[in-house]
This record gives sequence, C-alpha cells and structure tokens, in this order.
Amino acid sequence: MTGMVSKRFFLTAGLSAMASAGLARAPERSLRPRSRPSGEATAPSEASVASEASVASAEALIAQAGLGGEVGFAVADAQTGLVLESGNGRKGLPPASVTKAVTALYALEVLGGAHRFSTEICATAAIRDGVLQGDLILKGGGDPTLDTDRLAAFARALKASGLRELRGRFVVDGTALPAFNEIDREQPEHVGYNPAISGLALNYNRVHFEWARVGGKWATTMEARSRRHRPAVQFATMTLVQRDAPVYSYARQGEEERWSVSLRALGKGGSRWLPVRQPELYAGEVLRALARAEGVRLPAPQKGRARGDEAVLLSQQSADLKSLCQEFLKYSNNLMAEMVGLAATGARSGRPASLRASAREMSRWAGARLGMGASVFVDHSGLGEASRTTAQDMTKALVAARPVIAPILKPVALRDAKGRVMKGHPVTVYAKTGTLNFVSALAGYAETGEGHVLSFAIFAADAGRRARIPRSERERPKGARSWNRRAKGLQQDLIERWGALYGA
Repeated sequence: MTGMVSKRFFLTAGLSAMASAGLARAPERSLRPRSRPSGEATAPSEASVASEASVASAEALIAQAGLGGEVGFAVADAQTGLVLESGNGRKGLPPASVTKAVTALYALEVLGGAHRFSTEICATAAIRDGVLQGDLILKGGGDPTLDTDRLAAFARALKASGLRELRGRFVVDGTALPAFNEIDREQPEHVGYNPAISGLALNYNRVHFEWARVGGKWATTMEARSRRHRPAVQFATMTLVQRDAPVYSYARQGEEERWSVSLRALGKGGSRWLPVRQPELYAGEVLRALARAEGVRLPAPQKGRARGDEAVLLSQQSADLKSLCQEFLKYSNNLMAEMVGLAATGARSGRPASLRASAREMSRWAGARLGMGASVFVDHSGLGEASRTTAQDMTKALVAARPVIAPILKPVALRDAKGRVMKGHPVTVYAKTGTLNFVSALAGYAETGEGHVLSFAIFAADAGRRARIPRSERERPKGARSWNRRAKGLQQDLIERWGALYGA
C-alpha cells in the first residue's frame, strides 16, 4: 500500500465477521480445515493429519526451548482470519516492542499517513538592521526526528534572514506534547532508550558521551552528535570517579544534568548515548551554539510557551507519518513511538494527563477497532512491562489491519543453527520484534513458498526471573542473552512448523 493512509482504513463489518467467525472463542489448538469452494470449512483431511504427525508439536518445541515462565502463540489464515493453531493464546503477556505495531495503526488512523510534524522559529517583532528587539521562539511541534543537522540548517537560515543579534528572550517551547521525565521509571537511569518526552526533541533526546585515553589521561566529550555536526554541550556534564558501583549516576541541579561514571568501568575507551531529561534546553543550547558559529548572537535559552500570534520566520517538516511509523517499527525507537502515540491521543480526545492515560485511550481504540478487547497498554513503545496482550488479540489485529501494517513491517531473517541467514528459505517473514529482560515477542506475517500468508503472534515471558533482577543489573542481567537466543529459536521453530503444516 502506498501513498496516504486513510484515517478510516478498517471495514468494521469485516472485522466483526472475523471476530465472530474466525478468532473469537477459537480452540486452543487446531489443524487447518480444508475449505470448500463456497468457503465453508471442512474437517481436516487424512493427508493433513499425516502431515501433522510428521512435524514436531508446538508443545514439544516449547519444552525443547526450556524458557520457563509462559509462552502464548496463535496463527491464523491472513486472508480469512481462521485460527489454525493456538496455545495459551488467551493469556495476557507483555508484548514489549510489538506494542509499536498497534501504535502505528492507532496514529495512522487518527492522524492519517500524510501527516507531518512541524518545527518552527517564530519572532514577536521584525528584524531591523540585523537586530531583533523582541523574542525568538524555537517551537517544537512533536517532530521525533529533529536532529543537530536540521538545527544547523535553521542556524544558516537565521543568518540568511539578516539576523545578527537578539535583544529579547530566546524561548524554547516543547508544549505541543505533554512533558514526562522518562518513558518508564523502572529502567536504569542511564539507558538512552528511556529519555524524557517533550514536544521539542533533539537527537531522540540523547547526548553522546565518549571517552578515550590521551597522553595517559582520560579525555571525555559530551556532544549533540549527528551525521555532519558534533557540537559540545554544557548543560550535561560528566565526572569520572573512583568507585565500584554504580557505573553511572545522575543528578539534576537547576538547569544542569550532572553525570558521573566509574573509572573502573571505562576499559580502554568507548562511547554511548545517555538520555536527556531537559530536552527543550538541550535543543536551545545546540541551536545557540550553531547560530554563534554563523555569526548570530542568541542569549541562553529559557523554557516558555509561544502566545500563538508570533510571526513564523522559519519552518521545517518531518517526513510523512507513514514513513515515520515504518522507521520506528524497523529500528524500534521508543521515543518516536511515544511522541507519535501522544500526538494521536491529543488529536483524538485531547491532551492526555499522563503517558498511561494516553495508552489507555489507545487500548480503548484497539479494542473497538482491532478487536483487541483483552489487551491493555501502559505506553506506546512497549517499554513498560505492565502492558498485556494476548496472542489471539494480536493475531486478530494483524488480520484486520493487514493492508496497512504489512507493507511497513521489516523483514525478519530465518537463521541456521550457527546464526547465519538462510538464503532462499521457503518462508518469508515480515514482523515486529519485541525484547525486554526475559521477555521476547514476535508478531507479523509468514508467507510460504506457495504464496499462502499466515498471521501470527508469539509471546514468551518469565516474570519470576524478571522480577528478581536488581535495578543495577537491568541493562544486561545474567542469563538474559542466552534466554533471548532460545526464545528467538523457538519463534523460528514455530514459524517453520506452521509453514510445513499450513503453507499449501
């Protein structure tokens, strides 16, 4: 599907029919019935029963993976919605980043695939003889992809406008979206995938920390790094300290974000992205530095709100929403999903009071429009572990929304026992992955060599092991990597099973 996505892309009657005939009250395990020309289902043939007997059972594959906890799965004919097999399919389990597929559908229907987010520079007075005797406002419009390179384009355009000096205030306005200090408060404070949320975001609200040994001493940088620019930032600082733990610590003092890191953890050098908690000031400081390099003098930024009657001097737009959704599904970017989801809720029902309130609105929408009545989301990215969905709910949604979501899902390679991509495999998978500590999810479509398309969802979670992880170890807990590898192996085994049984 190309071009603009309709805001009303689901056929309610068709969804209701699938919910009642194909997916509601589906058996927990079934063979695929053969269809008569009229479409009426018949009992499985002797050949299909024999095929079932020659393929390892789903229960055997789950036992072989040795994950512990719970596994829920469902697979359906993507065209008719008929459930082919389900195990623990009505059990609510954490969907992790599979949530982003629901967020994409939510935003595309509410806002439309052609929607774009704007970032503006506004002024309360005219520029005269190179001087602006008024306020200059950097006004965010909820664009999750604003980066340093685009701020540099703003700085060049300011110079071209004739501006040399601002004698009023330099205001940074992120009020287009509600502001939150982080996505999920249970995450380690230093992980870059859990930044603050605001209507003005820069570099996915992350700052680049790099360290290296130079002349026997440590040299460190904190930068707003992008493809073409690497301006240093002052509002975020790093101190190296002698300690064993924690590796990182964070404290906010006024407008400064003060980090410290254990010297023992630095090794021989490296880099990582750290989250930003004051995104408006971050964007303002970077634009100020870039403008100074162009000969334009701006005072220190201060948070505020545009009145709405200012003149727009400069404006930039994001890519269209369909492209943004495809990007955050491919790269599983949490901030993009949260900002897009919040924007959709704002357009649908007004400004949400909290991230959970916005996610509740999406949950209600998903129940009404996708038939996901047993699913509850606490955010738009899947980072919060309290979200729950069922494999049958997710499979039902994928059947209903296939024309919209299938073209923007990424291909998922099937691999051999050594981890190598199996080229020419008869099953092609397009799906959304999801990973938390001891949580693994995969949902999407499997196309067999015969051209038959299956919709599926697989959720696995060991809540007990997850609950025992100390907060200091949540970034890389012991055993999580091997558990995730086994979970992915199970996902592939189930998909290959379904391809063998239901591909014809």
